[in-house]
Amino acid sequence: MTYTPMIDAPGRHIGYARVSTKDQKLRMQLDGLKAVGCHHIFKDHGVSGTKASRAGLDAMLAELKSGDTVVVFKLDRLGRSVLHLADLLVRFQHEGIHFCSLSEGVNTTTPGGKLVYHLFSAFAEFQRDIIAENTSLGLEAARKRGSKLGRPPVLDIETVLAAHQAIAQRGLSISETARHLGVDRTTLRRALAKVGAD
Repeated sequence: MTYTPMIDAPGRHIGYARVSTKDQKLRMQLDGLKAVGCHHIFKDHGVSGTKASRAGLDAMLAELKSGDTVVVFKLDRLGRSVLHLADLLVRFQHEGIHFCSLSEGVNTTTPGGKLVYHLFSAFAEFQRDIIAENTSLGLEAARKRGSKLGRPPVLDIETVLAAHQAIAQRGLSISETARHLGVDRTTLRRALAKVGAD
């Protein structure tokens, strides 16, 4: 079930559509996006939502400007995980970009819809707290079992999660973030993967 929102924002309506397999069709998503005035639609066809890099999504993120509205047919078309989706919405808020999901009726161009940004921001912070806690508990349990943990990691969990936040919410590249931290980007990639935040 979709609705036709009033998108009251000064910029462009930028659509994004994705299907996971080559057999699936984009038509229903594209029809919905065109119906609300999306003249520029970025697409990923046959690309799993779990992929860290998607050509269409990456191109859209590079194209967006303050005042634009990103429109999707369903929330799960955009984010590869709930944390990824939350981080994208926080990034949109920081960059002055609105967001609209047709199926769920999310529309941040309305006063009530702006609350969505605050909810997702709180959720992203909560998810990172859970990752940090689970990592610490796992290390403590390993120590109690007598496991040899080797030398301490170059980056502690708080630094890794702060780096992930900078990449996901502020759009910094891994190279930029690694340079800021004074480590090699391979080191940062491995650290992000180790805590499940890659």
